[in-house]
Amino acid sequence: MIELGVNIDHVATVRQARRTYEPDPVWAAVEAHLGGADGITVHLREDRRHIQDADVRRLRELTHIKLNLEMAATDEMVGIALQLRPEMAMLVPEGRHEITTEGGLDIAAQTGRLAKVVAKLAEAGIVSSVFIDAELRQVEAAARIGARVCELHTGPYAHAFHSQGRDAESPPVLAELARLRDSGAAIRGLGMRFNAGHALNYFNVQPVAALPGVRELHIGHAIVSRALFIGMREAVREMKRLIREGAAGRAA
Repeated sequence: MIELGVNIDHVATVRQARRTYEPDPVWAAVEAHLGGADGITVHLREDRRHIQDADVRRLRELTHIKLNLEMAATDEMVGIALQLRPEMAMLVPEGRHEITTEGGLDIAAQTGRLAKVVAKLAEAGIVSSVFIDAELRQVEAAARIGARVCELHTGPYAHAFHSQGRDAESPPVLAELARLRDSGAAIRGLGMRFNAGHALNYFNVQPVAALPGVRELHIGHAIVSRALFIGMREAVREMKRLIREGAAGRAA
C-alpha cells in the first residue's frame, strides 16, 4: 500500500524566524502521525536553517513512526546518522544558497565516495535512499552504490503541471509523468524501492500516486501550508485520502 511521509522542515522554519521554541516540530510530527502519516521526514542542513540537531534527537526518541533523515553525504552528517539511527537516510544534494533542494543527486559522478557512505549506513542497519532526477543513468548508478531506495525528483513534473494550467493531460505533463514512470520501472527492475517527492501538492499528487509501483510519497511544504488554516491532522488526512484515491485508480 502506498505510504505518505510528511516533511516538517517548514514548521521549524517558522520557529527559526524568531529563534524561539515554537512551533515545535516534534509536536507537528505527532499531529501528522495522528492524521495518518506513515513517516516523518526532516532535512538537517549544514547551515541549520530550519531543523536543528536537538529536533532530530527528540524526533528519534519520541516519534512512533518511521523517521527519514535527509542529509548531504558529508562526514558530519554520516556521523549524526550513525549515532541516531533513523529508519532511513536519504542522500540529497545541498547548496548553501538554494532556497530548497533544486535537483537530484548526481550519483553517476561520485559513485566511489557515495558507495562508501551507503556501506557505512548499511552496517548500522539504516536503509539508504537517494534523491535523484528521473534519468536511467542515475538509477543505474544508485544500484551500483548499493542504495535500497530511489526517490525520484518530481519537481519538473510539478512545474509542468502548474505552467500548463493544472491540465494533467497536457503533453508537457504527460511527458514528465512518462519519465517518472520509466525511471520507476527501472528502479524496481534493479531491485530497489521506488519513492517520489518534491513540490507535490493537493492538486498534482494523484497522477504521481497512480504511477505503477510507487511505494512512498514525501510531501512537506504543501501540507504545512494547508495546516496553517485547517490544522496538521486534517491537512495530512486530506493528502492521505488523495494519495490513496490516486493509487486506487492505478489498481483499477
